[in-house]
Amino acid sequence: MGFNNPAMSWSALHRRLTDRPANANGGDSPAWSNHRTKYTQPPVLERRRSATPYAELHCHSNFSFLDGASPPEELAEEASSLGLEALAVTDHDGFYGVVRFAEAARALGLPTIFGAELSLRPPGVAKLEPRAGSAKQSAADPHANHLLLLARNPRGYAALARAIGEAHLAGGEKGHP
Repeated sequence: MGFNNPAMSWSALHRRLTDRPANANGGDSPAWSNHRTKYTQPPVLERRRSATPYAELHCHSNFSFLDGASPPEELAEEASSLGLEALAVTDHDGFYGVVRFAEAARALGLPTIFGAELSLRPPGVAKLEPRAGSAKQSAADPHANHLLLLARNPRGYAALARAIGEAHLAGGEKGHP
């Protein structure tokens, strides 16, 4: 374009003249602009050596509502400082904290194990209800059988992710696979 205007492509000019929005890149949407900062290892993290090799295979992060209390990064830091051989993050019905956990564990040199604690409905039950009379009655811990599954390798992770995804799609209600 000419005169005192900045250079503009014909498609951008057409969008402006026809009052169409620009390409949907998110603009200033929180989903596009509020990115999580990259994990940085604490300056001093003392790693103890355990006398007995031990790996925690059942650990919930704060992504397991009212069941886990710490963010995945803090779990990795604590496991490393305690000298654990490895740590498995097994949130309820999904892999919600594994990306943050994997980033922190890689920075700390902590071996990772990925898994999930699945809620299995008893036969003939259409919807899971909270456990009556328990302190967790309003929690997301339904009256169901729980099955802890750990991925042995990347193929196992992919198979478990596929099974969890299919269960969520078939569940018919958000958060109830």
